[in-house]
Amino acid sequence: MNDLARVDPEIYDVLQKELHRQRYSLELIASENFASTAVLEAQGSVLTNKYAEGYPGRRYYGGCAFVDVAEELARERLKKLFRAEHANVQPHSGCQANMAVYFAVLKPGDTILSMSLAHGGHLSHGHKVTFSGQTYQVVSYGVSQETERIDYDAVRSLALEHKPRLIIGGASAYPRIIDFEKFRKIADEVGALLMADIAHIAGLVAADLHPSPIPWAQFTTTTTHKTLRGPRGGAILCAKSYAEVIDKSVFPGIQGGPLMHVIAAKAVAFQEALCSEFVQYQKRILENARALAQALSEKGFRLVSGGTDNHLMLIDLTEHKITGLDAERKLEAVGITVNKNAIPFDPKKPQITSGIRIGTPAVTTRGLGPKEMELLADIIARVIESVGTAQESSVMTEAKSTVRQICEHFPLYSGL
Repeated sequence: MNDLARVDPEIYDVLQKELHRQRYSLELIASENFASTAVLEAQGSVLTNKYAEGYPGRRYYGGCAFVDVAEELARERLKKLFRAEHANVQPHSGCQANMAVYFAVLKPGDTILSMSLAHGGHLSHGHKVTFSGQTYQVVSYGVSQETERIDYDAVRSLALEHKPRLIIGGASAYPRIIDFEKFRKIADEVGALLMADIAHIAGLVAADLHPSPIPWAQFTTTTTHKTLRGPRGGAILCAKSYAEVIDKSVFPGIQGGPLMHVIAAKAVAFQEALCSEFVQYQKRILENARALAQALSEKGFRLVSGGTDNHLMLIDLTEHKITGLDAERKLEAVGITVNKNAIPFDPKKPQITSGIRIGTPAVTTRGLGPKEMELLADIIARVIESVGTAQESSVMTEAKSTVRQICEHFPLYSGL
């Protein structure tokens, strides 16, 4: 950091301010987490200097003996973590992991059946503004209006009607268990392949706290930074029979030189995830999510689908007469970071939304427990209910002070 401060004081200032923001904010964005200092050390290492196009033992550059070891460790650890036959750890992101699978097994114009973004799916699963929606024919399934859970009978009906080449099971804002076995049965019935995107729930799957897609899906994609608590990046798991086509699709298909410093950091995160403490951490994520969901419900908030089975929940703000965007801004002003999020059948635009998405991985990493979840629910309720009232200013001031006290009681990156 001394060199950075000397060479580029403006970027040094950005890093210092962001560290301060993370230390003195409570991170409730479901897709974010705090990597360990060991992961940070590996990612900020000399491996960033090495070009290594290709795969271990089959590189297009010399001098790859040591980065080969790093990538092999990452692959073997990831396979062990999920009990999979093959792993590719080179995708730069979850989106690129998905892209690699599409390019490996689909042709332009083929049909994909995936969850609607408006009901909790992901942009890269075929939304019209992305490469996937512009390259393939996309049919969307959603949740039942009554239960707000995936309607598997409706998924089957759509599959029988449209005969997709690929079915995607996975979401970015779905608070319930995903039944990958049911998805596989539907896929087999119509002759489709199944891809499971577990970017959000990967840590829970690794800890056997959510059903694994590995026995059912031909392809499983994930990010490495959410519940897995590693560096930002992606990965693909598949059967050996698909190993060659997947590897070729990643390189040279859609990517050039892999980010070897990030791959080394992934290896560190996978090693951490193979330890018994990681399982306990995932259990605490679920415990905190249940506690927060219950406390929010008791405060009068309606949760989409009535609660949560995993690390996240969606809060419907319709009855509170505040938009998701306004709630996000008000909570950030007191030091609680969330993201606006559409709820199923949302009448508001995606830039506004009627809800917010909340998750517990990052605050659990920090050490907060169920008692703090009750306190957070109280702060969230008071802030939202005070908007537009005479008490708003005093409530915001008190909430900001309380958040600061919690942050100081649960310090983050104190050694940096």
